[in-house]
Amino acid sequence: MNKNKLHWQLAKKLIPTGNMFLSKNPSRFIDKIWPTYFYKSKGCEVWDLNKKKYFDMSLMAVGTNILGYGNKKVDNKVSDVIKKGNLTTLNCPEEVLLAKKLIKMHPWSDMARFAKTGGEANAISVRLARAYTKKEIVLICGYHGWHDWYLAANLESKNKLDTHLFKDLKFAGVPNSLKGLTKTFNYNNYKQFEKIIKKYGKKIAAVKMEVQRDFPPEKNFLKKIRLITKKNKVLLIFDECTSGFRENFGGLHLKYNINPDIALFGKALGNGYPITAIIGKKKIMQMSKDTFISSTFWSDRIGPTAALASLKEMQRIKSWKIISKKGIKIKKKLDEVAKKNNLKIHFKGLDALITFELESKNPQILYKYITARMLENGFLAKNVIYVCTQHNDKVLNKYFKIMDQIFYEIKINSIRTLKKKINKLIND
Repeated sequence: MNKNKLHWQLAKKLIPTGNMFLSKNPSRFIDKIWPTYFYKSKGCEVWDLNKKKYFDMSLMAVGTNILGYGNKKVDNKVSDVIKKGNLTTLNCPEEVLLAKKLIKMHPWSDMARFAKTGGEANAISVRLARAYTKKEIVLICGYHGWHDWYLAANLESKNKLDTHLFKDLKFAGVPNSLKGLTKTFNYNNYKQFEKIIKKYGKKIAAVKMEVQRDFPPEKNFLKKIRLITKKNKVLLIFDECTSGFRENFGGLHLKYNINPDIALFGKALGNGYPITAIIGKKKIMQMSKDTFISSTFWSDRIGPTAALASLKEMQRIKSWKIISKKGIKIKKKLDEVAKKNNLKIHFKGLDALITFELESKNPQILYKYITARMLENGFLAKNVIYVCTQHNDKVLNKYFKIMDQIFYEIKINSIRTLKKKINKLIND
């Protein structure tokens, strides 16, 4: 009896959309055969409810586990504080130590706040920016969560957010009164950005953007953004929930030597334990006193403890160098395998956060075929790879060998034939 399928059938009856997180919904892969649920995990391996083992060459918990699943040093620290107590009437000292650590890593900042999710951190930063500037419009570039302030961009046009990671984001329940308060611009399109600033500059509280996702900045893009925001007294917020700690120790903005007014970190910060951070300049962060920002579980001990342990281990092994080096190898080998099979492949993202695209009239069928065939061979895989330190040569070489065979099958079969093969894999 397939426990994964039974759980998913029950979940669809009990939970709207079936699960809590869009990126983990089996419909994003192949819902009829995707394992969906896990029993345990370790390193880069995941066991489903049927106790079948898979190597995770896909999302690695959507980028939360740079050090791999179940890192001993992090888990041991968390285990210790659980024994002592996680949540009490008093505050945990670890939040003070974590604030000190992050501020030291980012000398331009003065103060820190903590939350549990990236969406929360983004909402907090927007509240602080509006409170400080006494202005309301937020200009965005990138993906920043699910809250009303963000989805409000689609009130002006249903596809405003289509170029910012997710297409067709629905926004029922977002008050129409927020229309016009969130504007979008595309990465590296400075002319578009400048035009919006000229039109709305006096009303813009903040420019909120990812430092880098698909492509690096061109023609001093980030520097120009920083100069024009200062000139117009607009705050600059860098959302580093995804990019933080993947290419350097701290925020990716340190690499480009561009200091924002606020920066956000999440995902990898706690190596799988919920913790996000908002750091910023004192005059802005102090606005917390003039607006209500508070939540019970932001004060837990596990999150800050996991973050401190993760940062210590990252710094010790220089994890960002390890995963970047592995990512470069993955891109190089996939490029070789694609060329060998006369396929055209393109790469996006940081070296440690890879998206590859195959040229085709119907690329999604190719990615579904890759997922189906890789599942057969004990891999969770699609065309997105979050690299972790536990992706060792043995795992990678096995992955490359299977991908070579799959690319060959894509080469010799039509889209129609691949669809039939996918259906066969689903129904077997």
